[in-house]
Amino acid sequence: MGDEVPSNIAEGAARSSKKEFLQFCYIALGSLAELETQFIISKELEFIPNENYLEISEHVDAIRKKLLNFIKYLKRKANE
Repeated sequence: MGDEVPSNIAEGAARSSKKEFLQFCYIALGSLAELETQFIISKELEFIPNENYLEISEHVDAIRKKLLNFIKYLKRKANE
C-alpha cells in the first residue's frame, strides 16, 4: 500500500499527546481514502485488471476496519 498511511501513524505516535496521535490517525484514514480513489481510477482506465482491483479493495477495506478500531481505542484512552 502507499507510504502515507503508516507514515501518518508513525508521525502521530511521535507527538506528545494522545489527541495529536488521534489527529494523525484521522489523516491516515484520509490518505487511505486517497489511495483507494487512485485504485478506482486505475481500474476505470484499465491500468489494472478487475481481479487485482478486487483483491486490493479487500486489503483496503481490512486496513480501514483496523484503523477505525485503533481510532476507537485511542479515543477511549484519551477519555481516561
